[in-house]
Amino acid sequence: MKAKDIALAELTLRKYERPFKIGGRELVSRLCLSMGLLQPGDSRDIIVDVLMALLIKRKLTAPEVEEMVVALRKKHKMPLVGIAPSNLRRQLKRLRDVYIIEKTPTHYRIAENDTLENIFNEKIDQFLLKSVKERVKEYFTAVDKEFSK
Repeated sequence: MKAKDIALAELTLRKYERPFKIGGRELVSRLCLSMGLLQPGDSRDIIVDVLMALLIKRKLTAPEVEEMVVALRKKHKMPLVGIAPSNLRRQLKRLRDVYIIEKTPTHYRIAENDTLENIFNEKIDQFLLKSVKERVKEYFTAVDKEFSK
């Protein structure tokens, strides 16, 4: 029997210098890079504006997210690429998949209106990261068992 190669969960973490001298969009961009939501050198960085919009307003409908993303990109003199509603929905889903935001029947918001630090501690570190680490550990054990015969 062949195992399916479909990841049940995925988490990429990167370590950068401490965030002492950066702020605003650059700070949110570095957070997205740190979480693997954005790839280094990637010009398709619309997820930064989606997250910024929700950090600024805390609660937005999908059309409001689109409106605010356009305004943020114009403010930062960024090209208006990746702003199609379908792409914005995909970025919102990516943020939901790592528990940073949640969808209510009428809008999107930062998960439980909490701080990002608490979201990281309670949902990402204690839940997502822990379960991924445990499963990877099972693979290490299985490989050791298989190849130590």
